[in-house]
This record gives sequence, structure tokens and C-alpha cells, in this order.
Amino acid sequence: MRTLVTGGAGFIGSNLVDALVARGDDVTVLDDISTGRETNLDGARERGATLVRGDIRERDQVAAAMSEARPEVVFHLAAQIDVRKSVDDPAWDAQTNVVGTINVLEAARVAGVGRVVNTSTGGAIYGETENIPTAETEEPRPMAAYGQSKFCAERYCGWAQRLHGLSTVTVRLGNVYGPRQDPLGEAGVIAIYCGLLAGGGSPTIYGTGEQTRDYVYVGDVVAAQLAAAGAGEVHGEVNVGTGRETSVLQIVSALCEASGTAPRDFEPIFAPGRAGEIDRSCLDVTLAREVLGWSAGVTIEDGLRSTLAATAV
Repeated sequence: MRTLVTGGAGFIGSNLVDALVARGDDVTVLDDISTGRETNLDGARERGATLVRGDIRERDQVAAAMSEARPEVVFHLAAQIDVRKSVDDPAWDAQTNVVGTINVLEAARVAGVGRVVNTSTGGAIYGETENIPTAETEEPRPMAAYGQSKFCAERYCGWAQRLHGLSTVTVRLGNVYGPRQDPLGEAGVIAIYCGLLAGGGSPTIYGTGEQTRDYVYVGDVVAAQLAAAGAGEVHGEVNVGTGRETSVLQIVSALCEASGTAPRDFEPIFAPGRAGEIDRSCLDVTLAREVLGWSAGVTIEDGLRSTLAATAV
């Protein structure tokens, strides 16, 4: 199968590219390498994957890559993911997450793509809600511009399907972690803390540390994306997570246990909470189990061990 992955040099995208190459796909990666790394694709490129440098904000670049690759399926992962930057400059955030997504959808339509799997956020899109775990039927009320722009991108996927018949599905991801997440870049707390553990630093906790997230391992996320690509009758949004809440304090404790570090040697430093971040987030993943036949299989303990092992390399 011919597939194109936007943002395929990034953390999640490169793990997906590896899986696509492993199953024998002809894979094209479209990435501007602003936050992704070419080295993430070394193995995939040795096995035939092609990297095209391009920015999804540039319509002509996206159209040219799509026309050349002639993909049957597009996995759209390229995005601006920094929550704090999105709050400081929401228009800049929207240029990538909204305009960029429109460019991908339009290019896919013109190229005759059969299926677009859009990647969105379940961690930031719902906002503060009393319904935990949160199902797809919950009205999104994002606190950060990042969540708002991803919600807008989802609506454009629905529009492309209604108006043009372009088959689309969106996976709303929990807080993804695992190998290749850059602890020095636009990373989640697990990657940052793993980097600090490897380097002998101390973790900073913003707020009380009681805030929770639904942490889902990248290998499980890739499996969900592949399932979504193959479920052509499924449209709209599907949550992808574990359905379990884990606090930041629990992550610190679990990392100590996984690494054999004494808690006193990884004592957190507390700092004020940050604007745009919510207290609790956990996804109801019933729909993914029912319509995709997917559920997360990696426990947080096993996932942390794998992430630490990769960070130490």
C-alpha cells in the first residue's frame, strides 16, 4: 500500500513509519524537520521510505508531495503541539494546526486519496469536565489554543467528508509517551523526567502534582492508527488512551521504582501551575474497542521501563 505520513520524522510519526515499512508499505514522509529528526527515519529510509522536506503551512509543497507519492492512505500527524506557545500566540498555532490541516485535506482530495487518518488530542480538547473518563460525546471546551485549533481541524475533516466525500477519521490521543520522545523538545512530562533521571537532574512539578493524565504508550497508539486506517466504515472522532488516570506524583514514584532510584535522589521541585493546563484528563475508550477492535496493551510500568531503556541509549 502507498502511504504518506505528515510529521513522520517526529516522535509518534516515526514509530508509525517503522510499522508501515515493516508491513511492506511504500511510505513517503512529509516533514519540515522543525521538531522532528531525520535520524528517527534512518532505519525506515534504509528499507525504502522516502523523506520529502516540506511545510504543511505551504499549500504548494503539500500538493506537490501528495501528487508525487499518490498515497492510498494519509496519516496526518504534523502539528504545533506546544500548549504554552499556543496560549501566547494562538494565531501562530492555528497556522499549522488549522491551515496546515486544510492544506493536507485539499491535497488529499485532489490526489484521490482513499482515507485520511487525522491525529488530534484527547488530552487537551475536552477541557475541564466532571465526566471522567470522558467520552467522544462530551462537548469540547479546550482551555488552551492548541486544543481549540485541533478541534477546529477535526471539524474541517468532517467538512471534507460531507462536501467532497473524502473518507476521514480522527484519533484523539491521550498523553503519548515512549521511545524517541525528545526530553529537550516539545515533550511530555514522562520524556522530560526520563531525561532528568538519565542526567542526574531533579523533576519540576507545576502545581500540586495531583493533576492526572491518561498516559498511553506509543506502540499502542501506532496500533490504533493502523486500525483506524483499515476501518473505512468508521468516521468522526475516536478516543485512544488507556481509560486510566495517573497523577504526576505517581509518575515520579513509578519512575523511581522502574529505574531503581531512591525517591530522595529524585525529589521533585514544585513550581506554580501554568495557564491553559487542566487538572484532570482521562479518556473513555469504549468506542475504540467497539469500532476499531483496539485497546491499549502496555501497562504504565512496562512502558516506563521501555522509555527509560531507550533514553539511556
